[in-house]
Amino acid sequence: MFFLIFAVWLILNGKITVEICLFGLAISAAIFYFMCRFMDYNGKKELMLFRLAPFFIKYLWVLVKEIVKANVCVLKLILSPKLQPEPALLYFNTTLRTGLAKMMLANSITLTPGTITISVEGNRFCVHCLDKELADGMEDSVFVELLEEMEAKEARWS
Repeated sequence: MFFLIFAVWLILNGKITVEICLFGLAISAAIFYFMCRFMDYNGKKELMLFRLAPFFIKYLWVLVKEIVKANVCVLKLILSPKLQPEPALLYFNTTLRTGLAKMMLANSITLTPGTITISVEGNRFCVHCLDKELADGMEDSVFVELLEEMEAKEARWS
């Protein structure tokens, strides 16, 4: 993180001189110290993010695929005069432990067309679906599986 802060300092200055580098090193060190002291930052968390990066990339790929599939489903509902949407409220519990995983699941549901996360209270999610078909298997979705796998890896590395 120190090197990232220093690199941003150099980029924002637009030129490299000895004075700018020395002052940038001092400012970067002060910001890094502040983050470690008052913002509960440490190198272990940063290392964990690098280790989980492949899982985040896989998760992003799955999210894009699910968004495309949901778009097609919603498009069928809109364009077909015979199909009538049957809105539904779905309540389900999840085994996700961390707040980050719950936030990612809630945002992924909301980003997927035809569904929106209404509330998250503890491990209980409330989701509004445009059609019952969109609600099928949500509690055991691929999102939940990937997030549980990420939590398991994080727990093993911690």
